[in-house]
Amino acid sequence: MLLDRLKAYIQDPPANLAVEISEAGLAGARLGTRTELGFAPLKPGALAVSPVQENLIDPDEFSRAVRALAGVETGRKRRDVALILPDYCTRIAVLDFDSFPGDAKEQASLIRFRLKRSVPFDAESAALSYWAEPGGTGKKVDVLVAMAPLEVVSRYEAPFRAAGMNPGLVIPSSLAAIELAPDGGLSLLAKLTGRVLTVVARQAGVPKLVRCLELPVSDLDEIAAVLAPTLVYLEDNLGGKAEKLYLCGFGAETNEAERRFAEELAVAVETVRSPLGVPGESNAGLLGYLRSIARNN
Repeated sequence: MLLDRLKAYIQDPPANLAVEISEAGLAGARLGTRTELGFAPLKPGALAVSPVQENLIDPDEFSRAVRALAGVETGRKRRDVALILPDYCTRIAVLDFDSFPGDAKEQASLIRFRLKRSVPFDAESAALSYWAEPGGTGKKVDVLVAMAPLEVVSRYEAPFRAAGMNPGLVIPSSLAAIELAPDGGLSLLAKLTGRVLTVVARQAGVPKLVRCLELPVSDLDEIAAVLAPTLVYLEDNLGGKAEKLYLCGFGAETNEAERRFAEELAVAVETVRSPLGVPGESNAGLLGYLRSIARNN
């Protein structure tokens, strides 16, 4: 299930294995007395991330990568695995409600109704998870929602189940990666994966806005054209200017992106970091998940 209570997963006992999926391959971490990182590359074209089409173009190649990274469980007891999905095969949103019902079925029905015209798949049959945060005024409630086509999630999970693993947590990459950015004040995370840009705004650690879009080209001009109006929106709607812009996945352009965005957008810019490695296009969600379950990571 996607985003199974965003904050709860930080306290829950961690899975035996955590895996982030990307078109480049599978980044994994075995959790034990020490964290062991690994990466199983995929052949080009084996995976095509999409919210509306088949993602596993070459299922055999994907299964091979799963087995190479995780092995095969031969015992009766299934191992838990945390799966971190590419952002673009999901839809993430922050919805505001003047009032939010207490019944879980009514909550889910209301969320599906709100999203059915804005997602490119059938909202009624999609996998859904959400986390409600009181907005602070009256009964107003902000709800962070993650939704994805059930068949997409099932296809990603199936090779892990075949290898004797139970996907106990499934979460979009950006919602795990935000753990790499300090959560004080009003901040913005810009996470780049290929041509997909995900932007997450947080205020005092609480997500207030999430955007995920595929850019025509992943150059800095296109990215700045998304970030500039987003920063204006935050100032107009959240009562202040963003204190920090965090970057993730910019690779060789990181230094230039820091310089340009600081100058052009008039905001302090910093690149997310992890002591376990450099957060990039294929592993930022994994490193964020590891940070969430062990603060010294």
